[in-house]
Amino acid sequence: MLKYSLCIGAYPGDDVITHLEKVKEHGFHGLEYYDWTELDLKEVAKAQSRIGVGITATCTRSFNLVNPEMSELFLSGLTETIEACKRLGTTSIITQTGNVMIDAPVKMQQEAMIETLKRSAALCEESGMVLEVEPLNGLVDHEGHFLQYSDQAVSIIDQVDSPHVKLLFDVYHQQITEGNVIRNATNYRNRIHHYHIADNPGRNQPGTGELNYLNILKAIKETGFDGFIGLECGYTIETDRALVEFRETILEHVE
Repeated sequence: MLKYSLCIGAYPGDDVITHLEKVKEHGFHGLEYYDWTELDLKEVAKAQSRIGVGITATCTRSFNLVNPEMSELFLSGLTETIEACKRLGTTSIITQTGNVMIDAPVKMQQEAMIETLKRSAALCEESGMVLEVEPLNGLVDHEGHFLQYSDQAVSIIDQVDSPHVKLLFDVYHQQITEGNVIRNATNYRNRIHHYHIADNPGRNQPGTGELNYLNILKAIKETGFDGFIGLECGYTIETDRALVEFRETILEHVE
């Protein structure tokens, strides 16, 4: 069964506890909260236990993997994030790569990324966690981001060669960058640990743009994927109503 998570900000102005309660109310399976440093970890852990759902993914503290001079900062931030995740029962840690360094060879930047990710893999293996590397589109939202293409990301992950470093496949970003969504989202299944979904254009809830999420989610399900699919999107209507419509028009025809 596919598992779905909401992302913090789905209910603008509401706190993490309210978001967890909404996850439970709508029958979803987890919450993504990106900046764990904002949280009272003890209070959130108590709320998770009471409500019965928890934070399934968060971000690490530093996002620059291409600059070798930033490697130690990245690793120290990852170590802190792992300790926070232990307290929350969170097993997925998200990172991006940083922007291209225009004065440095691309090969050097990629090698620096691979080396830091190998060291990250060792840290994650000790704790049973997965570091998820996320490509971002450079056309609309993240101009200059180093990692943008699926095949580029898979090549790097394959060179790291660890089950503790995987791909976060964001359908919205990859639609903008390269299209060919179903083929890439399924062909790279063994490297993907987590999906993000939003429609395009607009980055709003599925069903508001050009992407056929009924077919996309069916294709992902057919691969046997059993990880999380996060609704990292805005909402064009009131959030509760949008989530009900998402379930009625898409999810009920996938499950």
